[in-house]
Amino acid sequence: MRKFLTAVCLCLLLEGASFAASSRDDLQARIDQAKIVLDQIMSAQDSTIPSNILARATCVGVVPGLIKAAFLFGGQYGQGVVTCRTGHGWSAPVFIRMAGGSWGLQLGAQSTDLVLIAVNDQGFQDLLKDKFKIGADAAATAGPVGRNGQAATDWKMSAELLTYSRSKGLFAGIDLDGTSVSQNREDTTTYYGHDENFENVLRGQVDVPVGAVPFVKDVAHNFVAARRRH
Repeated sequence: MRKFLTAVCLCLLLEGASFAASSRDDLQARIDQAKIVLDQIMSAQDSTIPSNILARATCVGVVPGLIKAAFLFGGQYGQGVVTCRTGHGWSAPVFIRMAGGSWGLQLGAQSTDLVLIAVNDQGFQDLLKDKFKIGADAAATAGPVGRNGQAATDWKMSAELLTYSRSKGLFAGIDLDGTSVSQNREDTTTYYGHDENFENVLRGQVDVPVGAVPFVKDVAHNFVAARRRH
């Protein structure tokens, strides 16, 4: 009965989550948590993002604690941050939303950390859209896992985005077909104190806010170092 009630409540929360306003402190906490998620994933010895993928990445998105809940129908909702490679480092972050749903006999709830990696310019262009759906508007595939990942080459042919999840300590590629990704303009405006164009931010035309520097430096440390090795 407790699991039943929890799932029902969470499904209702998913419906209203997109309307909840975030404070700047909330947004700073989200960026800080994104750094923690990335640190933990990259510290795994053999179950991490392959270095050849890190070297090709054009953008990185981290969604800490995406909530998935189900009672007959399923839903998922999460909010995260994205930074992209520029000609002089990595960009200031912008905020995104992810949402999706499914039908079927299912019951339960869980929290999952997600990582999205754009591996070419088309993947970067996808993230500049107001909204797109994974699988329909953007070619995505579950990313390979492993320190080297040299055998995993199929993604180079068709993928624009590689998708990963971490749940209960396990890190693996995940199929997110049907999940929508949209720009969270309200949160981005709140964090910067004024309206900022997503393209300008992700192309490096906006200075990295002080509070976001540790996250951006963390991405640069892992992804730039990988490019130098390749």
